Amino acid sequence: MERVTDVSGRPAHAAGRDRVNDYDRFAEAYSAENENSLVNAYYERPAMLALAGDVAGRRILDAGCGSGPLSAALRDRGAVVTGVDASAGMLALARRRLGDEVALHVADLRDPLPFADGAFDDVVASLVLHYLEDWGPTLAELRRVLGPGGRLIASVDHPIVAYTIHDPRPDYFATTGYAFDWTFDGQSAPMRFWRRPLHAMTDAFTTAGFRLRAISEPQPDPAARELFPDGFHGLSTAPTFLFLVVEVPPSAIVSDG
Repeated sequence: MERVTDVSGRPAHAAGRDRVNDYDRFAEAYSAENENSLVNAYYERPAMLALAGDVAGRRILDAGCGSGPLSAALRDRGAVVTGVDASAGMLALARRRLGDEVALHVADLRDPLPFADGAFDDVVASLVLHYLEDWGPTLAELRRVLGPGGRLIASVDHPIVAYTIHDPRPDYFATTGYAFDWTFDGQSAPMRFWRRPLHAMTDAFTTAGFRLRAISEPQPDPAARELFPDGFHGLSTAPTFLFLVVEVPPSAIVSDG
């Protein structure tokens, strides 16, 4: 069993009682920042789209879709997209962006999803899994809603980065909660993420019935070199996010139990 600790000094189970990760409080400010930032628009989203490849005609669930920039890009490439997010405020922005072309649902990824078994060909989980202390129930649900051969394409905070931002260093081999404040447009909001070692990530996918296809540490879009001269070098020479592609075995059958 994974050890779970909290670098703030509070019991790990107390995290859920805090009003943290409340995107409704700063949805507009976060969405504006996310739209054209170096790490989102020129690094994370292009990497996710490259890993997804040709998505024309594929049924894709955007798990943790936020205000919908990745959903929009997938739709524009011909995918049939459905989005879910725990924040009604973020989904309101997504609706404004996407109109009625994309089905959107308020749903917490820690809970059962409102979709039938095998409803999707792919799931994209963009920078969302690191909000979850326990990946098990979430990955089981994502596995359930994927058909045989379906892919889960995920990006998370790189475990090395999350490990090195604290001094003294936490136990790398433990699943560790850490808290910080994000500030957008003058608004400060308390956040809590969970980092885990790489082997714990791959073990969680395997336990959920996936098999690993790819682990990626991509470079930012070269166009960012001139647009963000101060940040491009650091982003291109040090890890920031980790990208994983896992799949349901083609012969897999989802159990009724």
